[in-house]
Formats: sequence, structure tokens, C-alpha cells
Amino acid sequence: MTKTLLVTGAGGVGKTTIAAGVGVTAARAGMRTLVVTVDPARRLATALGVENLGNEPQPHPSERNLWAAMLDATASWRAVAERHAEPDVAARLVDNEFFRAASEHFPASQSYAAADQAATFVQAKAWDLVVVDTPPSGGGIDFFTAPAQMADLVGGRLLRWITGGPLPGRRFLFNVAGRPVLRIADSILGSDLLERVAEFLLDLRTTYDGVAQRGREIEAVLGSSAVIVVTTSDPAPVREAIRFYRALPGLASVPAAVVFNRVLPSEWAEATAPPGTPAALAHNLEQWAAETLRQRDSRQEFSSRYGAHIAAVPWSAHPPTDLDGLADLMKSSSDIPWAELGFSAG
Repeated sequence: MTKTLLVTGAGGVGKTTIAAGVGVTAARAGMRTLVVTVDPARRLATALGVENLGNEPQPHPSERNLWAAMLDATASWRAVAERHAEPDVAARLVDNEFFRAASEHFPASQSYAAADQAATFVQAKAWDLVVVDTPPSGGGIDFFTAPAQMADLVGGRLLRWITGGPLPGRRFLFNVAGRPVLRIADSILGSDLLERVAEFLLDLRTTYDGVAQRGREIEAVLGSSAVIVVTTSDPAPVREAIRFYRALPGLASVPAAVVFNRVLPSEWAEATAPPGTPAALAHNLEQWAAETLRQRDSRQEFSSRYGAHIAAVPWSAHPPTDLDGLADLMKSSSDIPWAELGFSAG
């Protein structure tokens, strides 16, 4: 059975590094592991030391049991159209500029594409573990709500009102009665905008049954996944983590852990400047000690207030850029619940 780990959190907190590190650790523990990301900066490829990542999983050239993929949201949406629409309708959708705009700018588009493709990888049962570096939109919440949002978009009240119910011959009625009226309006506007919009909405509406069914399948995969919420101790990422942690019980399982990344060494809290230290350096040392204590208090408060399992990943002056660095980072981390993911970090 394929296990799934969803690595979520706000942007800029190191989710991609954590996802890659867990993937490398799992692969070296003997699990066939796929790491998936939606990351236009291609940080996953850099971290894993591979090139030309795309929608199709690529085996790592030197690490047995490790695969990686970087999803292309536009390509994934094209696959959605081809899966849920008749071939001629899918071809029109793919070529329609409004469909392309929706795939690129609809707030949940990347999240839906990533969730759909991740579910496909899990259902393929070709790996023991699929690690998904989720898009940062909404602190990770959008990844879980995207299937329902897509169904609402395609089958929502407004779209039903515009296109009508699922009546037989709906397109025929449009061609006979609606299209001539829109052409007259477009001739006044000097373009065929209204006709193209109506064509797009009618085609999009035909995908509803397939999208709704697929959404339920995706939600079933997400609901059975392990979840790690990644944050730092900075106030904004912590707020995002709290918001997600509060919302998650209604979306999926309770997180296996909330991972605080870039944690300063605990011994820094007790550091004192020796006599004769220049004032500027002594002040700097005091500031780092205070920040170490603030980080510790933030983790303790999160744990006590929300009952969360807290894990810590230490701060590193040089972020890992190869497999050994990723593996070492995970080894230096404390309290990550490896057993819940089905393996030991060794």
C-alpha cells in the first residue's frame, strides 16, 4: 500500500527542503519514494541534484529508490480537460484563451492540479511513499479545498444559470438561438468576445460530472494521508500554521507533526559575552540569545495550546544542496515521527 505524506505550510519556510530531506531519508531506508512539488523556482531539482524535472516522475541517477517530479499546472489542467470531456470538447477547451487563463490564474488551479496528479501517483501504487511538497497558497489549506472549489466552479449556480441545466440538445439550442444573438452583440463590440466566452462556459460545464467524481477520489486520498506542517518561529508563518492547524480536522487527518524549521541551537540561549568583549559584539550575542528563547517559547506555546506534536529542524549556515546534506539535516532533526511514515530514519 502506498503511503502519502503532504508537506504543507506558508511560502518561504523551507517546505521544499523538508520534503526533499524526508524523501531522501525514506529512499535510503529502503522505500521506493517519489517526491512531488509545484515549484517554479525548481528548488526541488536543485536540492536533489537532478535536471529537467517535469510532470512524469524521473528516477534519480545515483540514488536507488528515489524519484522526483515537478508538476506543470497548465499541463495538468490540459490533462483534466482531456480526461473529463469528449475529445472535440477537450480540444476546444485546451485552445481556448479563457481556459488557459483559468488554469494559470484561478486561485486554486495549482492546488487542484497538484492534488489531482498526486492522487494519480498514489493510485498507481508504483511507490511505497509519495511525498508532496504542496503549493503555499493559503498556507496549504487550498490544496485540500481545491477539489471542492473546482466542482463549485464547474457546476456552481452562476455557471448553471448561464449555461442552463443539463438538458438534451443544450448546445443545439445555443447554436440555433444563442449564437446568432451573441454575434449581433459582438458585431457591435467589434469582436467575437461574447461568443467565445459562451462557448467556453458551455464546454466547461460538460466536465462537471467527471470533475466532481474525481474530486471525491482526490479527497479520499488526501483524507488518508499523513500531514506535516512546516513553519518557522517568525510570527507570520506561525499564524499561517495556526490557521491551517485549526482548519485541518475538517479537511484531513490531524498533522503527524508541526515542524519548526531553522531552529537556533538551544545552547545559544545561555551564551554570555566574556569580560572585555566589545559592546557591539556583546549586544549582538544578547540579541541572539533572546531570539533563541523566543523561538523556544513559540514552539512550547504551539504545543501546549494546540496539542501538536512539535519537531525541530536546526538552522544551518549553508542550506543543503545535495543528497548527503539533505540526509544529514534530517538526522540532526528532533522528534520527526518517522514511525508514522512507515520507516526509520536510521
